[in-house]
Amino acid sequence: MSTDLKKVLEHLLQDPPFRKVIASIVLTDFNKKNDVYSDLIRSIISQQLSVKAAATIHGRFLKLFRSSYPKPNLLLKKTNEQLRTVGLSRQKSGYVKNVAQFAMKENLLDTDWSKYSDEEIINYLTQIKGVGKWTVQMILMFSLKRPDVFPVDDLGIQQGIIQLYNVKETGRSLKPKLIQISEKWSPYRSTACRYIWKWKDSQ
Repeated sequence: MSTDLKKVLEHLLQDPPFRKVIASIVLTDFNKKNDVYSDLIRSIISQQLSVKAAATIHGRFLKLFRSSYPKPNLLLKKTNEQLRTVGLSRQKSGYVKNVAQFAMKENLLDTDWSKYSDEEIINYLTQIKGVGKWTVQMILMFSLKRPDVFPVDDLGIQQGIIQLYNVKETGRSLKPKLIQISEKWSPYRSTACRYIWKWKDSQ
């Protein structure tokens, strides 16, 4: 276990209900290349699909490009018909092209993300039609490895916390309660969420 993870676990173990999650789950380290552009495209392709179906379609999509990398200028040259042949809907074809256009206009591939706060990145990337807050939160967590992201709208996170903490609130009072619970985990909510997802899936 890395020193960083030890520090995070020491903090999370201070929250008694979370102890059984940590006791039952082994969280593996992940080393992911920081590529916000291609991860945005993959996220759009994966929306509302099973993991297996998303991986299949994404693999076919990459084969449209000689280098297996959808450089913005090359992606914009693809017709919607070409994109649909690999399994992208008309809507998703438009959305991935929106990302490519934004990437060219904003020089996205060379952006220094360390200059921006989480909230600034959310506001910046959600300008792209087809990219929502949840998608950018996943980018923050997994591409940029930001430590304190809490995607309160994620259904798996909601269900996991409701089960673990026996949350009774519903409707409009639910999200404020979930945020209140998550504040105990700050500044390591990204790791806490990874635990919650894996714990819920193991139930």
